[in-house]
Amino acid sequence: MLHTTAALILVAAVVWWIRAAPRPATDARVAEWRGSAEQLLPDTGRQEMAASVALAAGTSHEEVADVGGGDFTVSVVCAGAEGSRVRVSLAENESGRGLACSGDRTPEMFSLGLADELHLRIAVDDAGPVIFRYKLERSLG
Repeated sequence: MLHTTAALILVAAVVWWIRAAPRPATDARVAEWRGSAEQLLPDTGRQEMAASVALAAGTSHEEVADVGGGDFTVSVVCAGAEGSRVRVSLAENESGRGLACSGDRTPEMFSLGLADELHLRIAVDDAGPVIFRYKLERSLG
C-alpha cells in the first residue's frame, strides 16, 4: 500500500510539473515573418555575417561586429505586423533610415567603409513584434 501511494504521488507530481511549466510565448506569425525575411535576404557564400533578430514593439537593439577594415555592403529587411516600422542607423549621431516591415518589402542596401567594427542600431516603432534581418558583404573591387 505504501509503494502504491508513493507511486501515485510521484505520478501526480510529474503531471503537475509538466502542466505548471511556463509555455513559451511564441507567435506563429513570428516564425512566418522569420521565413519571409530569410527568403527576401538569403544567406550567400560571399557574406561576412548575417543574422535575424526578433524584436518587440518599442525596443531597440545594437549589433556590433569586428569585421576589419574595408568597403562593405549592408543589406537589411524587416517583416512584422501591419503598420510596423524600424529605424536603422549605421553611425552614432545618425538619425537613420526608416523601413516598413509590412506590405511589400524589399531589402535596402547601404554601401559603407569600415575601419574595424560594424555598429548597426535598430529601433522598432510602437507596432510589433518584428523580425529584422541583416547581411554584411565585403564589396568586390
